[in-house]
Amino acid sequence: MLPPPFLRQMQTLLGDDYPAFIAAMQEPPPVSLRRNPGKRPAAGAWSFQDALTPVPWHPEGFYLGQRPVFTLDPLFHAGAYYVQEASSMFLHEALRQTVNFSKPLRILDLCAAPGGKSTLLASMLNDHSLLVSNEVIRQRVGVLRENMEKWGIPNIAVTSAEAGEFAALDGWFDLIVADAPCSGEGLFRKDPDAVQEWSPAHIELCAGRQRRILADVLPALAPGGVLAYSTCTYNRHEDDDNVEWLRETFHLELITLDLPPDWNMVHTPAGGYQFFPHRLRGEGFFIALFRKPDGAAGRNTPPARFKNIQPLGKKQVPLLDGWLNPAFDASFFETPTGDVLALSSVLETEYRVLDGAVKNKWFGLNTGAFKGQDFIPSHALALSCQVSPTLPGLDFSREQALRFLKKEVFDLPAGAPQKGWALARFGGLNLGWLKIVPNRWNNYLPRERRIRMELG
Repeated sequence: MLPPPFLRQMQTLLGDDYPAFIAAMQEPPPVSLRRNPGKRPAAGAWSFQDALTPVPWHPEGFYLGQRPVFTLDPLFHAGAYYVQEASSMFLHEALRQTVNFSKPLRILDLCAAPGGKSTLLASMLNDHSLLVSNEVIRQRVGVLRENMEKWGIPNIAVTSAEAGEFAALDGWFDLIVADAPCSGEGLFRKDPDAVQEWSPAHIELCAGRQRRILADVLPALAPGGVLAYSTCTYNRHEDDDNVEWLRETFHLELITLDLPPDWNMVHTPAGGYQFFPHRLRGEGFFIALFRKPDGAAGRNTPPARFKNIQPLGKKQVPLLDGWLNPAFDASFFETPTGDVLALSSVLETEYRVLDGAVKNKWFGLNTGAFKGQDFIPSHALALSCQVSPTLPGLDFSREQALRFLKKEVFDLPAGAPQKGWALARFGGLNLGWLKIVPNRWNNYLPRERRIRMELG
């Protein structure tokens, strides 16, 4: 049951549209996903291809007729798509109109977990751009790292920092996306817990926290850079009032978008864009875009070296030949725990600047580790778009792929390599590593990634 103060708020906000909104709130929420343009499965691998209907504001976004069991779809584990609420995919269109993605960019996704907007942003990058995906709550960093790893784009960093830590990066980011923690009104029909947590006092708490976060991070936005501020709520305190506060306090220029009328978003009095479930096929969402005034560029001198990683030994670098796509120009480093990181050479300076400013961070492609002269490839390498396309692989059936993902061992299909490392694949996309030794093979899927539910 929706709280009476919330209903009164919505009646005041919507007027004659209120009955349609209440009717929409009784309907099941739509199911949608966004495909990974870097991972195209083979024809016939999609189990629900015929059920896909395009989301108007994202070229890779699709609605599904019903919610399948995504855990039992090998393509989900391969990173072929991300299950994302359709309204939040609008970030793609908003940024397409406001940011030049053909240029080298530094982008911060400030409140990133579990990774929906970060994977969306990663697919918009060119090879000379860096995405920093930040999540301040340490317990949520693991799922963010896992989802970014599955997406397979190497030019990212995952951080766990308060917004104020980024102020040390004076005017460094060309784009900051702040999908701020909010009262969650737009998620009421899909998340009963959000209803239980709601109150007018909670709205005020959220609005104040949002302002503190924005004030702390804005020094890191470059002159002429873009701020995308969004929430999944409806009330004015967290949406329009904060838009007006940003304009008045920081003299940001509000950006107006050119949108088709039949998309049915509401252009709010303060200049943001509001999504209502009775007007379009999606949940509640709000977004406003700003440009920072031109001014003097910040100075961020990169440290001479990284804090905790060292260049990989010269004798070991040649042993990595054949594991990575030769088109990926990478420098190799080793962590104190022995993991080998491949860093995009064109972004090494950016990584060093970030390394000097932020305490908790993970960056580069974790390719694996050496045990003596033997190289043990990582699961991240298997899922990366930069893994070598010439490595041996085995194409599994759907049943075999699911058994592999349960970390089972079974008879390999005909034509399997006789020995050595091979990639388990489904629909042409990598699922993980297996190693064939005399008379058996070993499943190297990380235990924490295995499917735990019954296959049915």
